[in-house]
Amino acid sequence: MTDEQAPKNQFSIQKIYVKDVSFESPATPQVFSFQKWEPKIDLNLNNRHAGVGEDVYEVVLSITATVKQEEKTAFLIEVQQAGLFSIVGFNDQDRNYLLGSQCMNILLPYAREVISDMTTRGGFPPLILSPVNFDALYQQHVKAQQDKEGQPAVEANEADEAVVKH
Repeated sequence: MTDEQAPKNQFSIQKIYVKDVSFESPATPQVFSFQKWEPKIDLNLNNRHAGVGEDVYEVVLSITATVKQEEKTAFLIEVQQAGLFSIVGFNDQDRNYLLGSQCMNILLPYAREVISDMTTRGGFPPLILSPVNFDALYQQHVKAQQDKEGQPAVEANEADEAVVKH
């Protein structure tokens, strides 16, 4: 294939990995005496990215879930699901969209699996994360940046955060 035939834009996954995971259950074993499992869940999502080489970016999806049962913290789980992504030939706006939305969509199922597995290993019913609309979160972030700074582009290495309460 000649240079003229090679695709200009390339987006690929180099590696998916767990960067950090923590599970705490401060009220065990007393928390297991509940009559009915009706947890209150506070979920915090955060993402960040950084260049680690030419056209290679580490993207990290951080999820913290605090689960309370009858006002006691049943468990707290923190997961940093990461990936290395190669992004070649995209303009800044498209690259930032890939980093802030599409990479998150790729990492979420892996983080969901880690969280479900860890909560089960902790003696609780699995915590299954609902789907997240990272496109909408990214657009909110871009709009907030534009409103704040009056700039159309989102700077690289910025983090985006969402808090969900159930």
